[in-house]
Amino acid sequence: MAIQLSLTEDQAMLQKTANAFFAEHSPLTRLRKLRDSGDELGYNRELFQQMAELGWTAIPFEERDGGLGLGLAGAILISEAMGRTLAVEPYIPSILLAGQLLALAGTPAQREAWLSPAIAGEKVLAFAQQERNSRYAATHVQTKAVPSKNGGYTLNGEKHGVLAGARADAYLVSARTSGEDKSSNGVSVFLVPANTPGLKVTRQRRIDSRNAAIVELKDVQVGADALVGERDGAGKLIEAAIERATVALCGEMLGAMSAAFDSTLAYLKERKQFGVLIGSFQALKHRAAKLFIEIELARSATMLAARALDDNDPEAHALVSVAKARCSDAYVLVANEAVQMFAGIGMTDEHDIGFFIKHARLCELTFGDAAFHRDRFATLNGY
Repeated sequence: MAIQLSLTEDQAMLQKTANAFFAEHSPLTRLRKLRDSGDELGYNRELFQQMAELGWTAIPFEERDGGLGLGLAGAILISEAMGRTLAVEPYIPSILLAGQLLALAGTPAQREAWLSPAIAGEKVLAFAQQERNSRYAATHVQTKAVPSKNGGYTLNGEKHGVLAGARADAYLVSARTSGEDKSSNGVSVFLVPANTPGLKVTRQRRIDSRNAAIVELKDVQVGADALVGERDGAGKLIEAAIERATVALCGEMLGAMSAAFDSTLAYLKERKQFGVLIGSFQALKHRAAKLFIEIELARSATMLAARALDDNDPEAHALVSVAKARCSDAYVLVANEAVQMFAGIGMTDEHDIGFFIKHARLCELTFGDAAFHRDRFATLNGY
């Protein structure tokens, strides 16, 4: 398999523009203010709409949906730029996760009513999938969808850790329409507007200050037109959407670990101990060199996975796991080393490096940690 990993001229320009945009409009100081103020939304709708006006939310979608058709290879440039400043807008939850579900299987009416406004930044979508004790099993679903007399469905269940779930405009909810709780078959996806009676959303506050929520469904009534894709056959659909979101998250992790490393490197070049720059110490040089290598390996794995998914390469599924395992290990290592090299000041809340170590821990666990993806890689390859 031969895939070009260098950026084209247009991609390099997009990357430069995105980096400049988030450096100006979403510096780390903004994240601190959002956290300290206890902001209920946790991000800025106007800034998200600016991203849409720049065409960034349209990047991964086909032209039929008003997209630019630039695929994940373009989308990861945006998520990487967001990672560099830990920008909190719901690009991955709304566009690369829930939005991809609608793009892959939504009806024309569903896409017109919800996907188009999401691409325009006017509405935010969230995928309510994770449940208590489900770990990383996407089809471990206990939420039930029972056919009702009017031809629709009645939904009952509870979802946890719903990304961008607080004050989202609509939820794509995975629910079991047949089979056992852990069966890979019998899962369906339903589109549930936020104002639907019986739907209760409770804001969760994660350690990385991102928007998340618990979504409870109690006798929620939806029509037959709420079904996204085939009944009982959403397992592959969910896996495909999560894979896309996983690669986009790898892009975000890549940007964040790069920013943490750059900050650490700058500190090594200015901090003096015993009258000399600590960056001149051989032990710290070796540690910094290792971090650089790990970041570059993570970059190659992420770019390869994105392009493989765009090209429908048969190895794409395994390459997604390679990228996530690489990025999870690398980001945690970079964040840990950064705190150690900053020493005492790195342990204080006043220093921004602490935001990266918290973000690294949450990213590591989102969509499967490194151990999960190494096991998935082995299974996909018949080991």
